[in-house]
Amino acid sequence: MSDSKDNGSKLTLGKPKTLELKKTVEGGQVRQSFSHGRSKTVTVEVKKKRTFERGESGRMRAVDPNRKEAPNGQTLGEDGLSDAERERRMKALAGAAQEEERRREEMEAVEQRAKEAAERRKAEEEERQRQAEEDAKRAEEEAKKSKIDEEEAKKIAAEAEERKKAEAEAAKKLAEEEAATAAKKAAKAGDDSKPKGKPKADKKQQQQQQQARSPKGGDRRRSGKLTINQALDDDGMPRVRSMAAIKRAREKEKQQAQELRARNEKVKRDVTVPEFITVGELANRMAERVGDVIKAMMKMGVMATQNQTIDADTAELVIEEFGHRINRVSEADVEDGISGAEDKAEDLKSRAPVVTIMGHVDHGKTSLLDALRQTDVAGGEAGGITQHIGAYQVKLEGGDQITFLDTPGHAAFTEMRMRGANVTDIVVLVVAADDGIQPQTKEAIAHSKAAEVPIIVAINKCDKPEADPGRIRNQLLEHELVPEELGGDIMCLEVSAKAKLNLDKLEEAILLQAEMLELSANPNRRAEGAIVEAKLEKGRGSVATVLVQRGTVRVGDVFVAGAESGRVRALLNDKGRNIEEAGPSVPVEVLGLQGTPQAGDDFVVVRDDTQAREIAEYRQRKAKEATQAIAGRGTLEQMFSQIKAGEVQEMPIIIKTDVQGSLEAITSSLEKMGTEEVKVRVLHGAVGGITESDITLAASTGGVALGFNVRANPQARELARRDGVDIRYYSVIYDLIDDMKKILGGLLAPELRETFLGYAEIREVFNVTKVGKVGGCYVTEGMVKRGAKVRLLRDDTVIHEGSLKTLRRFKDDVREVQSGYECGMAFENYDDIKQGDVIECFDVEEVAREL
Repeated sequence: MSDSKDNGSKLTLGKPKTLELKKTVEGGQVRQSFSHGRSKTVTVEVKKKRTFERGESGRMRAVDPNRKEAPNGQTLGEDGLSDAERERRMKALAGAAQEEERRREEMEAVEQRAKEAAERRKAEEEERQRQAEEDAKRAEEEAKKSKIDEEEAKKIAAEAEERKKAEAEAAKKLAEEEAATAAKKAAKAGDDSKPKGKPKADKKQQQQQQQARSPKGGDRRRSGKLTINQALDDDGMPRVRSMAAIKRAREKEKQQAQELRARNEKVKRDVTVPEFITVGELANRMAERVGDVIKAMMKMGVMATQNQTIDADTAELVIEEFGHRINRVSEADVEDGISGAEDKAEDLKSRAPVVTIMGHVDHGKTSLLDALRQTDVAGGEAGGITQHIGAYQVKLEGGDQITFLDTPGHAAFTEMRMRGANVTDIVVLVVAADDGIQPQTKEAIAHSKAAEVPIIVAINKCDKPEADPGRIRNQLLEHELVPEELGGDIMCLEVSAKAKLNLDKLEEAILLQAEMLELSANPNRRAEGAIVEAKLEKGRGSVATVLVQRGTVRVGDVFVAGAESGRVRALLNDKGRNIEEAGPSVPVEVLGLQGTPQAGDDFVVVRDDTQAREIAEYRQRKAKEATQAIAGRGTLEQMFSQIKAGEVQEMPIIIKTDVQGSLEAITSSLEKMGTEEVKVRVLHGAVGGITESDITLAASTGGVALGFNVRANPQARELARRDGVDIRYYSVIYDLIDDMKKILGGLLAPELRETFLGYAEIREVFNVTKVGKVGGCYVTEGMVKRGAKVRLLRDDTVIHEGSLKTLRRFKDDVREVQSGYECGMAFENYDDIKQGDVIECFDVEEVAREL
């Protein structure tokens, strides 16, 4: 039965046949052979392919015998592969290509490494050949040298032979002369036979002796080991010395030369000696051993170690002992030439002007500078006042630059204002239009005149309704500052920092004044400048604000700053950015100081570390000597001015501040507070936080620790709590000064103030048993009070002052008696009273004094 659509024929009924299933597997037998003659018959089945299959529609259809089909039912292409197999084969081919490419690259890398190794081996071979050539050349030179030594040895042997021949001839001549002399003597004696044979005998004997001394033949016996030279010496010539003998001879000559030099006179040296020098340095300059110098000093009765310092007189004795010459120099010579030579006119270049803003406190100096810099520095100042010198550089729209210094206006910062005036080119005097010229304004004018710098007056706060610039100009006349509006040469500008009024005119006036001054400096030299401020910062160490005045400072330069030295580790400009160098008129922060210098000290770049260290040590020693001298002088004055010890009360304090300028201002202000009875004693003042050593010092002296813009560390706080030390923190200087005034006022002896009570007249005197004399009195004015102080006046003269013992009215003790009443009074330990005496009664109260 078949499908009509598949074979195209009709379905008919044929001859009936038997319905059966034919075998789809055909079988057969195969004989398998094994080893050792064994065999086995196995059945093999052959599976036929299907002739019908079910299509997609579910109908059965005949299978094309030529069609190829994948095992999973997919149709295969002409190449006998399905799509999935073809894709896998393509991927496998691509992977094989990549693997081949990778293998090829690896082969190239291996070949490259092999090539490099070959080149390296070739270079090593060339190096070995070159080394071998050098060794051969060196061996050839050594051979030549050895040949030269042998020739020299032969020459020495020839000289020895000639010397022996000369000695033999001299001995022979001497023997002949002796024989002739003997013959003459014999002739004189009359003996004719002996003189004839005598010379021959003497000559023969002399020859035998000469042969014994220098045998030229016969049996020459050798002693010691037989050397090659001795074995080859068969011609009777003198033997050549060996190389070891030559070396020994040279060493002996060298030793003899040293002994000769040692016996000669010692070399005299000129030894430069400062005012003070260590023993080790003195020995080094004399080129002598330190031990010998110490021995010489011990013989002189001076016991010193090599690190001990001696004066120039002792050093002179030691130098003369060793036979040298002394050259005394002053210790201050270490600073000679530190500033360098004067600059030539062709090396000078124009620089930016340095302008200092000065004036009274709260007149708007920092606010004016903020307006110029477009910043807000005043908002960060404690109490709204400037307590440090700020250094800034402003670049104008036209490209010009101006360096500004902002100084404090408080009365305590006199030194800072003076320092600012000394390093500046122009002073801008800020005066508030609503306040006028104040004490610190006058002080700023005095500093500017002393420094001989031009002044530009900026009348600030002109935007206020109560501003009166005309009054300010008239007040300037009182201080010999004549404004241009009044026919003078002082530029006065009406400005307002808050409203930014006329700031451009102020900048133009500064540039005009700078142009008139013709400011210039040489940037191509070692830097010099002034330290505007110095402080100690955690993590950065000592930091100094330096205003470079001439030259250029660079990172890595070695410098001296006052009594401190260091190497520039980093430079920061006024905006806090790191820079590599800074030229004239540029303010920078310098890191790398060994210690914190004083504000106002000079800053100089020097040659090397040795010079910087010598100058710093000299300045530190001088400062220490000056401090000791001042302390000694104060002690001596106290010895002469005070009779009793402890008459003057002192308040010991320890001051720690954030910057050096604040320390200077606070110390100066506290020292001015002292009186003849009480004063401040600054035990220690430094820059940095309060430490345990500060608390220990305060505890041992009973003082207090003051921190200005600094704090105590936890260990110091715990120690202060344990020892009961008072630590006070401040951020505004006049708060600190006011508190110190109050404390010092408590140390003053209280003032005794009298309060008048009344007068009483003695009208009768009574003698009372067990009491003494009692005056019958009449109160004429005021009142008298028991326990009050009284004075006894006789003819308006005080003859006694004391206190009342009793006060009675009739027979009763009373506390007080008013005017117009009678009473009886007796004095304590005094009886000399008379009728007509007047008693003055008064009270005494203690009032705390203030400074």
